[in-house]
Amino acid sequence: MNSCASRQSSSGSSKLRALMPAVALLAAGLCAGSGRAATCDDVTVPDTAGGGLVLNGLGIRKATFLKVHVYVGALYLPQRSGDAQQILAAHQPWQAALHFVRDVDASDIREAFETALKKVAGDKFGTLQARLAALTSRMTDLKEGQTLSFINDPAKGLTVEIDGQAGVPVEGEDFATAMLGTWIGAGSPNPELKSGMLGGACK
Repeated sequence: MNSCASRQSSSGSSKLRALMPAVALLAAGLCAGSGRAATCDDVTVPDTAGGGLVLNGLGIRKATFLKVHVYVGALYLPQRSGDAQQILAAHQPWQAALHFVRDVDASDIREAFETALKKVAGDKFGTLQARLAALTSRMTDLKEGQTLSFINDPAKGLTVEIDGQAGVPVEGEDFATAMLGTWIGAGSPNPELKSGMLGGACK
């Protein structure tokens, strides 16, 4: 009896060891699958963008003293970083995808970016104003569920894309860096947006 039980136990252990590689592969597949998207404020976004960019973080844009949720901002970079100064100093591709969770008028969007860019640029705003107008000239009223993306290609410039429809790139690394600063720099409208896009908790 003991010998038989021992053989059965040994046989069971061998079968279990044989199955371990398959179990490990299955677990790895499940983990990989769970990493393909991230969710914030009921908005789910992919963890990669074009050009090999990876999701750096998600933050919520809040407006007024009531902290009304306006959009979820997703920042994509060549590699993840929580250092805003390092990101802003890098001459690199990036993408900021704004996923709107409420309806917003085009005029309010333009005004918000002008206010933020003034904070970033200070007395140098005059050198950026015409390019901001060119970039935001395509703005339309955005509805809940729509996406507004800013895509920076250092070789071409900064492009605004509305639901996948891209406009003409606006040249100038100084302009692209200033625009990025409206989310993760001095122009960020609320701390939760900045900290989230830098990899902090989405809240």
